[in-house]
Amino acid sequence: MTERNYLWKGFPHILHGGDYNPDQWTGTPQIQEEDMRLMKLANCNEMTLGIFAWAKLEPEEGKFDFSFMDRAMDMIAENGGRVILATPSGARPAWLSQKYPEVLRTNADRTVNLHGRRHNHCFTSPVYRKKTAEINARLAQRYKGHPALLMWHISNEYGGECHCAMCREAFRDWLKRKYKTLDALNEQWWTYFWAHTYTDWSQIEPPSPLGESSTHGLTLDWKRFVTDQTIDFMKNEISVLKEITPDVPVTTNLMGFYQGLDYRKLAKELDAVSWDNYPVWRGNEISDIELASDTALIHDLNRSLLGKPFMMMESTPSHVNWHTYNKLKRPGQHMLSSLQAVAHGSDSVQYFQWRKSRGSSEKFHGAVVDHVGHENTRVFREVAELGKRLGKLDCIVGTTTVSKVALLYDWSNNWAIDDAQGFQRNDKKVMRTIRKHYRPLWRRGINTDVIGFDDDFSKYSLIIAPMIYTVSEELENKISDYVSRGGIILCTYMTGMVNENDLCHLGGFPAGRLKDVFGLWNEEIDTLYPDESNKVYAAGREYKAVDYCEIVHPTSAETIAEYGSDFYSGESAATVNNYGKGRAYYVAFRDEGDFTDTLTEALLKEAGVASEFDGALPNGVTAHSRTDGETIYVFLENYSMQSQSAYTGFTWSTADSGEVINGEISLKPYETLILSRKLTK
Repeated sequence: MTERNYLWKGFPHILHGGDYNPDQWTGTPQIQEEDMRLMKLANCNEMTLGIFAWAKLEPEEGKFDFSFMDRAMDMIAENGGRVILATPSGARPAWLSQKYPEVLRTNADRTVNLHGRRHNHCFTSPVYRKKTAEINARLAQRYKGHPALLMWHISNEYGGECHCAMCREAFRDWLKRKYKTLDALNEQWWTYFWAHTYTDWSQIEPPSPLGESSTHGLTLDWKRFVTDQTIDFMKNEISVLKEITPDVPVTTNLMGFYQGLDYRKLAKELDAVSWDNYPVWRGNEISDIELASDTALIHDLNRSLLGKPFMMMESTPSHVNWHTYNKLKRPGQHMLSSLQAVAHGSDSVQYFQWRKSRGSSEKFHGAVVDHVGHENTRVFREVAELGKRLGKLDCIVGTTTVSKVALLYDWSNNWAIDDAQGFQRNDKKVMRTIRKHYRPLWRRGINTDVIGFDDDFSKYSLIIAPMIYTVSEELENKISDYVSRGGIILCTYMTGMVNENDLCHLGGFPAGRLKDVFGLWNEEIDTLYPDESNKVYAAGREYKAVDYCEIVHPTSAETIAEYGSDFYSGESAATVNNYGKGRAYYVAFRDEGDFTDTLTEALLKEAGVASEFDGALPNGVTAHSRTDGETIYVFLENYSMQSQSAYTGFTWSTADSGEVINGEISLKPYETLILSRKLTK
């Protein structure tokens, strides 16, 4: 048995609970007593406290009131629960903004915000750093030995940027550390264009609608700086807690593929990754099956950030209040969507929120306890049913997801493509492309990691790398080494066009050694109108090319698909090249998904990768696995609205009930079966 990777100590259970706000109910102690009864009925074992409680904890500067927090911590402990205790920096009290206006955030147009909203603060401000450190220290000192304290939740959904004088100066210092000289900066940003050459560091301003917004190197570095400055602020929060409670792990809640921060860098400062999961089930843009795949992709991203189990910090048991149309989850969908997170590596199912707020903007956001205040609701019953099932899954906690396939995604790469003035100028569809390449893997039940340019490639049999527009010399060499040693890689149009600072490579695309790896060079790229398409022929089938058609010239690569129309009819649309011991595939066009699906199936066979579930998976049914090295756990999930059947040649038992299953397996709509079997040595 491999060692389990527990995210917290002394509580080897899947966490089931969520955001609890006793600071909103201090005048009604009977409600808090009732909450304890309801938590037990809902089979919840964890509550997250204090996320937005600063104004209650410190109603006046230097005057603190922890009585409501003391009571909540004690009551939860007495009822067998644990607490994830939050630092309150996400929303500061009004007195702090009034007395110290430097903490207010400045916008790109140099206007200063009024007090209000969330994360409306300057990450550079010494005052705000001092005040957050003070409140964090008081929380840590007070609760460092409390039996309920399980983890620290640092702030809430970090995001946004500040353009105040302090942040602008910090940005210049950041640039000095990176480039050392203005000559180096001017070269990498190519400021000779439009005579934008800088002759003094003080001339550099962050991107602004009032000034410079077209120097792509500047824009890219500003986004990187915002990430680094946010991380530095977060580390200021964490350091105080670690000094007082060194053994209590820290997390903060991320937001999927949020483009404001590079989560891969931020995650390195955390003990555990958590994220807030709010998919639009029953939406009118894509099917629930497609949405399930897109949500699974984000789960896989969060697991991959630290290479271990993650936490689903927020979800809703019913609906939210901020979608354009706030649909309810259908009966059974809450169980399915929650277990999906566990299937992909989460060791928690948590909610925003436990009890609905009585007023303000989220008073109609879904919750376990509705305004009616009792347990006799459909949502409460479904939460309790899920909690009962999770309580039987201690065997899953800390187990590993083994992946032989990786999808390559990089935040800086996405930023650079989005900023590029060319191709489809307003929407390059990077994320849509990532999701399109993930769906064939998800449908086949293939465990997939979502890795970055700096991660280890060697443990994967297959790497899929769509639209890796920014390729440094280091990444170029890394891909070359990976393939030459036997790896299989798939890349697409727009590969290797610029370096890490968004400066075009000379000598043709893709960059440097990649022309040898893929055995081709890219001469042009044709951008198609939305109502325009091209034909592509491969292995006797016709496919449809949309959006982009690169015109590539094979040098050593074999053509596996050809264009069927326009002046480049007959030219290569997809190729494969033998390079060293490996193979490099290049797809020069964007398809509607059917070519990607066919090619992915072939690549999986070539790489020798298959699902841990041995049977064919019907449409809408998928299977993903976790293991402790001795036992494999497969989550067989039905996302369709109809009963489905799958066949297995193995004999399984269900992890939560012990029922023996083999042969034909029937799944009801929205049903998940958690199968287990011992691995053979």
